[in-house]
Amino acid sequence: MSLWESFITAWRALLNNKLRSALTMLGIIIGVGAIIFLVSLGRGHQANITGIFESMGADLLYAIGSSRITTQALQGISGATASLTLEDAKALKDPIKAPSIALVAPIIQIMGNLSFEKENTTTTIVGVTPEAQDILRYSVANGVFISEQDIKLKASVAVLGDRTAKDLFGLRDPLGEKIKINGRNFEVIGVLEKKGAFMVTMDDFVIIPLTTMQTRILGVITPRGQPVQAIGVKPLSIDHLDAATEEIASILRQRHRIREGEDDDFAVINMQEILNRMREVLAIFQIFLGSVGGISLLVGGIGIMNIMLVSVAERTREIGIRKAVGAKHRDILRQFLVEAATLGLSGGAIGILLAIIGIRLITGVELGPYSIKAPLSPDIVIIALSVAIFTGLAAGLYPAFRAARLDPIQALRYE
Repeated sequence: MSLWESFITAWRALLNNKLRSALTMLGIIIGVGAIIFLVSLGRGHQANITGIFESMGADLLYAIGSSRITTQALQGISGATASLTLEDAKALKDPIKAPSIALVAPIIQIMGNLSFEKENTTTTIVGVTPEAQDILRYSVANGVFISEQDIKLKASVAVLGDRTAKDLFGLRDPLGEKIKINGRNFEVIGVLEKKGAFMVTMDDFVIIPLTTMQTRILGVITPRGQPVQAIGVKPLSIDHLDAATEEIASILRQRHRIREGEDDDFAVINMQEILNRMREVLAIFQIFLGSVGGISLLVGGIGIMNIMLVSVAERTREIGIRKAVGAKHRDILRQFLVEAATLGLSGGAIGILLAIIGIRLITGVELGPYSIKAPLSPDIVIIALSVAIFTGLAAGLYPAFRAARLDPIQALRYE
């Protein structure tokens, strides 16, 4: 009997017991469908997060102070301290001491109240310099960004994030309008393009000049100078990340008079390292998602083994007749292995179909701040289908050997 004849015979045997075959394939269907659906969902999530990190600047460094500006600073209490200052940021711009650094942007952010007419909202207030636009990677959709002139004049101007602009103004054009930030009047000069979301929306904030934040909102001066929470640094290229990190650490240790062996009062965060760690975590997460489907495949394999053992018992007399008319050991073995593989193949094909339907249904659905993506990759389809067939073969191996070793005389006597 040829392989094709074995396949046709297998299909006839399965169709003769439609309900039993369908129930047997159920574990394979669920397993393959779950693997493809969950892994595709995981890959889409990974692509979203990677894209967000890259749009935020995966080649950036951030120097973070060991202590933050407290809410007391909003009330002008002089006891509020911060380990980084505007003067530190200016020192990092020195091309001789820091040749690997291209841009430096000091940043302060606090929570505050915004209002326009009867609309009120609580959001993040960010004090920046013009360089922050390149550091934070935000494009202006309407109007202009903070300028050097705004920094020098300590101007009361504001640039709104996309979400903040919609919360306060709806469909109205906010340019030129007066808003209140913590009770002080500011003129809206720009609105940024929509960025998207990562855990939370990245468009809910208002940007003002750093000098305005320091003098009119915080009103705090420390013994070291004008405090900032963080200093964003862009190296000349991604190849200069390590060199820039060393230069930042060296300059800040020197300015803060930190001796060798003493703990730093700052930390330098490498966004590329964070992205790499995030990718590692997501890769582990995908393996976990795939293992969920793998458990279903294992259960499906046990189901195939059980049904094949039942099939051998039911067809003992048929096996005896086939051996009596000349069927060889390998013919019986191949027949039952083909039946088991057919169960795996059929279940896998149905599982793939259901996964594709599920992927198409959820792709593009807005889930809170997320837009779900689940790209279907041919490699995961091939792997899942191959595993399904292999599971069927592995599960049918013992029943097939058992059928092939039946004594034809005993099999013909079986009732």
